[in-house]
Parts: sequence; C-alpha cells; structure tokens
Amino acid sequence: MSWNNRKADRVQFHRAYPAKVMGVDGTWHRGCELLDVSSTGARVTIEGTTDVLKAKEFFLVLSSNGLAFRRCEMIWLDGATAGIRFVEKTEKKARPR
Repeated sequence: MSWNNRKADRVQFHRAYPAKVMGVDGTWHRGCELLDVSSTGARVTIEGTTDVLKAKEFFLVLSSNGLAFRRCEMIWLDGATAGIRFVEKTEKKARPR
C-alpha cells in the first residue's frame, strides 16, 4: 500500500510537524516528522534507522511532554517514510453474570 491509497481524507501540513515514535515498552524512540494525518492514520518520515518499526505496535508522540499520543502500527515503509495506522482501543466485553 502506498501513501496515495487512502481510506480516509487526510490533512497535509504546509510544513512537516515534528513528533516522535516510541516503543510501547519505552525502550526505543526516534524523532520523526508528521507529513499528513487522518482519523485512521498518518504518514511520517523517520529520523535514523527504521529497523525499530518492525515492532508490532508503537506510539506516535505528538507533544513534548508526552501527553498527546496515539498507539500505531506500521502499514508500509519506503526508505525513511512510513505509513502508519492508528490502533483503536478494543472495548472489553462484559462478563456474563
């Protein structure tokens, strides 16, 4: 899948927005630039090695204090540019009584 096979309308930034990708367990992080975003995912350019994106899931951190973030998974990788999908929370099923 490439960046132009979008399922949702995306907002493209005039200038890339600085952000960070970080492992769910916090053991790694990389700087990145957010190129465009939609309700379902985003396209980012990763700084440094992209081998850490082989992790099933990671966080896209949007604020310097870490309070604005989304859980993600990588969909495609082309050099340093990656397409990521936002992982939605699965609702817990109610226990039978």
